Amino acid sequence: MNLKKVELHCHLEGAAPPALVAEQARKYGIDTSAFLSDGAYVWSDFAAFIACYDKVASVFRTEEDYALLAETYLRELAGVNTIYSELIVSPDHGDRIGLGADGYIAGISEGVRRAAAATGIECRLIVVGERHFGPESVIAAANYAARSDNPLITGFNMAGEERMGRVADYARAFDIARDAGLGLTIHAGEVCGAFSVADALDLVRPSRIGHGVRAIEDPALVRRLAELGTVLEVCPGSNIALKVYPDFDAHPLRALKEAGVRVTISSDDPPFFHTSLGREYQLARDAFGFSDEEINGLTRTAIEAAFVDEATRNRLLAML
Repeated sequence: MNLKKVELHCHLEGAAPPALVAEQARKYGIDTSAFLSDGAYVWSDFAAFIACYDKVASVFRTEEDYALLAETYLRELAGVNTIYSELIVSPDHGDRIGLGADGYIAGISEGVRRAAAATGIECRLIVVGERHFGPESVIAAANYAARSDNPLITGFNMAGEERMGRVADYARAFDIARDAGLGLTIHAGEVCGAFSVADALDLVRPSRIGHGVRAIEDPALVRRLAELGTVLEVCPGSNIALKVYPDFDAHPLRALKEAGVRVTISSDDPPFFHTSLGREYQLARDAFGFSDEEINGLTRTAIEAAFVDEATRNRLLAML
């Protein structure tokens, strides 16, 4: 599909191609048999997916490793006519591997610059706090994002195990990010039901929600999303792979759109779910029956919701 594309929801380590991970593992003498087999990542459920994700992330250890990862994925996106990408990044991970948050972000930023110079793709970084590491860790991530002077860092997110803790426990992190002028998005309505989306709206007041698809279980909540104009970063392939829905016929993407909710499409952790942004756009046509005009509308919504300055937004809109 040669339509212009935009991606708002992709975890950088989750986008690591298996071939690159295998190469990195050889470089560091890491045994991949427990998480990589025949060119595919090995996991069985959400908990196992998180564990596999961490194993994959462990093969990236230096600034140059992260520059290579970011450049590789952004070049892949540019190759399918993607004009803008937001990458979800975790400075916590940089600290945990001994590289440090600054080194981690510096490496990613270099990869972004290389990809932009080679392809013209525009990219921004969304700092994420991991819910399962607790409120203090998420608050620390927000503080890091808030005091960063890196112009690529434009948003804040919370991901991880949705079933751990209450959203109220993490609200302070979002206040910090909001006060710093960062765009706000939060994972909700994926593993947990509609209540998690309502909690996010009540306590975080984000402009976007990562996934959010289970809002469909509460018609009043769907109406509220439509009235607020909250944008859902929908990742259909991920939802099927993680068994949020049994198949695309059961997936609510079209129902949400027809109810007036602003929706976009992204790939989440593409090689883990045997997908790609190009496939997600093709699914929008083949599985959900959207016309090219409607798909361009989803892309326009993504640009309108992107965490960028207005000059960049207008330039991206003009490219459609």
